[in-house]
Amino acid sequence: MAGTTAAYDDVIVGAGSAGCVLARRLVDAGHRVLLIESGGLDTRPEIHNPGMSLALWNTEVDYAYVTEPQPHAAGRRLGWPRGKVVGGSSSINGMIYARGVPQDYDNWAYRGCLGWDWDTVLPYFKRSEDHEDGPSALHGHGGLLPVRRNNDPNPLSAAFVAAAQQADLPFVTDPNSQDYLGVSYTQHTVLDGRRRSTWTSFVEPILGNPALTVITGAVVSRLVLDAGRCTAVEYIIQGRTERAHAHNEVILSGGAMGSPQVLLLSGIGPADELRALGIDVQVDLPGVGANLHDHLICPVLWETTQPLPPLSVQGLEVNIFWKSNPALTVADTQPLLVHGPYLGDDPSVPENGFTCLGGLIRPHSRGRLWLRSTDPTTPPAMDPQVFSDPHDLEVMADSVELVREIGRQPALDEWRKDEWAPGSDVTDRDAVRDYVRTHVQTYHHQVGTCRMGVDRNAVVDPRLRVHGVDGLRVVDASIMPDVPSGNTNAPTIMIAERAADLLLGKLGK
Repeated sequence: MAGTTAAYDDVIVGAGSAGCVLARRLVDAGHRVLLIESGGLDTRPEIHNPGMSLALWNTEVDYAYVTEPQPHAAGRRLGWPRGKVVGGSSSINGMIYARGVPQDYDNWAYRGCLGWDWDTVLPYFKRSEDHEDGPSALHGHGGLLPVRRNNDPNPLSAAFVAAAQQADLPFVTDPNSQDYLGVSYTQHTVLDGRRRSTWTSFVEPILGNPALTVITGAVVSRLVLDAGRCTAVEYIIQGRTERAHAHNEVILSGGAMGSPQVLLLSGIGPADELRALGIDVQVDLPGVGANLHDHLICPVLWETTQPLPPLSVQGLEVNIFWKSNPALTVADTQPLLVHGPYLGDDPSVPENGFTCLGGLIRPHSRGRLWLRSTDPTTPPAMDPQVFSDPHDLEVMADSVELVREIGRQPALDEWRKDEWAPGSDVTDRDAVRDYVRTHVQTYHHQVGTCRMGVDRNAVVDPRLRVHGVDGLRVVDASIMPDVPSGNTNAPTIMIAERAADLLLGKLGK
């Protein structure tokens, strides 16, 4: 039974990349907002140190999800770090600011998601930005999210950029521009040596506002529906069940795993699956949990002749946008330089080394998510079906080969001792494929499980309203029909910025 009931204008479930942005915009507009977060406050010092992201994995601020075994990736279970803390994954990510390209969003619109084309979403990207270059046609200035360049790269990063140019890749000044193909220094959300999550940028400055209530350590157990309308949220905190009523709307911002889980627990999803768990079906919505996909990475590691120089910013200073086939119109891979030896779940790394991750950013494979239990504290089952489409394996192998070619260039002679992994004995294509299958990992960009669209399998419409339920929207990366071709934090913030205008009636009804 529910305990006490409190009422707000809007209730937001999840204080992550989207939830924090949305809360700020609604409070600024005079709404009384409840922001519910399952994690705690960002008190761990490592959160604020840009060089300590890896130290946050498998701690109390990480959901530490694990996928189902992946038959096309050597039967491995892939670890999926996700932020369980205010700021969500923006509090544990690599702080790279990348938007993708115009074609990503034009494709959303082409698929029926009107209002999500590039020309329409660009102003929402710019609204958040406080870009160090100042205002321009592509960038915003004076927004709440600091976006900075790496103006003082460390010597290894500079050598890697030079090596990429020796491998015939052009140097790109702004990876968020139209001329993005090539090698570039990453742009990042770091200011004065500290991480700037969506919590620290958007919510922390207004914590004293009486219109905002933040509850942490609360697990949402279900949504309350009355005559087809979502009217409240039930959540468990310190062993008791509470209920929060929303006069306007309930917004799910729990991410690609959290938002579909809450829908399913509330009887919104594939009817047969819900009945099998004894959940009363409220809305038969077969697309909930479907369309799960992710960017993928695969490490190439070199041992070095000397210890690495100190970090310049956050340890991810260089990335590449590249086409695996010249006939493509846009990039499908995004290799990323890692300042240190890294092989994921393989502990056999040298004392001194650096890594470049081959990166797949236009995956064809699709998987799904489903409930294991009606217990809201039990993580859902996640099966991304990695490499179920053979095209993805080939593109990743191409990306790994590009990275290896860069690593052989003279600009890295001073640093490179030898290729530790895959290693010089991995020479033919089949051996590269085998290496990719056994070392593929997540790029931490899971999306799609509450897909936006106009067809029967879509979960939300282009105004982010859940099909078949009034007063309920989803605002986070789960609504993306296809993952953009870049890191997902910036696009998720953009989604929240546009959602705020939708909720405030600025874009009509």
